[in-house]
Amino acid sequence: MKAVVKPVSEVPATIYDVAERANVSPATVSRVLRGTQPVAPATEERVRKAVAALRFRPSRLGVALAERKHAANGIVFPDLSGPFYTEVVLGYEEMAAQRGRSVLILSTRDRADAAQAVLSLADRVDGMVLFGRTVSDDVVQEVAATGVPVVLLGRPEVPGTDVINTENERSACQLTRHLLDHGHRRVVYLGDPTASADAAGRWAGVSKALKEARRRRFIATCGADESAGRATAKELLRSRTRPDALVCFNDEVALGAMLAAEELGLRPGADVAITGWDDVMAARFARPALTTVRQPMRELGAQAAAALDERITGARAGLIHRVLPTEVLIRDSCGGHRT
Repeated sequence: MKAVVKPVSEVPATIYDVAERANVSPATVSRVLRGTQPVAPATEERVRKAVAALRFRPSRLGVALAERKHAANGIVFPDLSGPFYTEVVLGYEEMAAQRGRSVLILSTRDRADAAQAVLSLADRVDGMVLFGRTVSDDVVQEVAATGVPVVLLGRPEVPGTDVINTENERSACQLTRHLLDHGHRRVVYLGDPTASADAAGRWAGVSKALKEARRRRFIATCGADESAGRATAKELLRSRTRPDALVCFNDEVALGAMLAAEELGLRPGADVAITGWDDVMAARFARPALTTVRQPMRELGAQAAAALDERITGARAGLIHRVLPTEVLIRDSCGGHRT
């Protein structure tokens, strides 16, 4: 009996087969088929010829995997405690939800493996926001080199990334000039300029105003929370040459400084001027109300989420560098009127 030879049914081509034949990445094949981002004409022609030769029919799942679509964004913070980070997260999550994306949050505080944790997160998200000096520039560039879109917040620009910051130096200078104009002569900055770009920018503004007025520049290195502000301020206010004004890195430090002053029998706003930064809710209801600098915390998070989504979807190809404005609010803690 003559054997009957049956043809082996063809195995459908995959997006990876097309990519190999066209000598491009699977993501490039996906961009050509979806038309989501511009592709060089010669590259597009190779892809379309490969698609025709292999009779490729794209599936939603295959294209999604090739594009690394996780429908999730990552955001990395140096810390998650305190009202500032809470507000940024709220703004970020609200915008991300509107764009149909979930959010994976990572804090690098006290993590010896921060760099590895960030690189691992990059494998599980479509894009990433990095806040402050959570990891080195080399790690940022390594993430960006994988094709994962990166947005930086509160940090100087790194090649290949979007950057969104808030204004620091101008408002810090304006705030310090106000103190000097109202008779304060021994002004001390409570913060650590080496800890973040924001802290460095605020010290630069304070320093500029003091230099213009030919006043000595004093700085007391201080952490960024209430307990650090309380301890540092108490030490300063106990000294024989105590300052008559404390310009604090943020509202938490300032509120701690106000507690320290009261514990020593000093009146904030009368015996010593105290200012903060952020304009968190507690600043408005403190007694005396805290002079501070309002920055758009929720807007910062929202813009970061929107910028990341634009890069992921291909709605924007070029990089952005934005600086959001801040506003000095004069209240009772420096002897001024309430805002």
